[in-house]
Amino acid sequence: MSFVTISHWTATEITDDMTAKANEKFVPLIIANGATGVQMVRTGDLSMCVITQYADAEAAQAAQAKIAGLREQVAKEFPMTLSSAHGGDVVGGS
Repeated sequence: MSFVTISHWTATEITDDMTAKANEKFVPLIIANGATGVQMVRTGDLSMCVITQYADAEAAQAAQAKIAGLREQVAKEFPMTLSSAHGGDVVGGS
């Protein structure tokens, strides 16, 4: 069963350059740590969430220590704060 994590972030600013850097640097690192897909969703002027897909809960669990390190790195490189993070098995959708 697929597994998804969602991390919610707030920022003091979100620029096109920040988004480009995140896509170029962090998305490939997340994929390299076992994710099958990553989506960054702008949810407000100063907020966004990152939705990360994994093949299953085991793959997600195996990646979590490295993902925590990446989240710390993001918080150092961008004016962003992790507000919350959640995860669970995908139970529906298309």
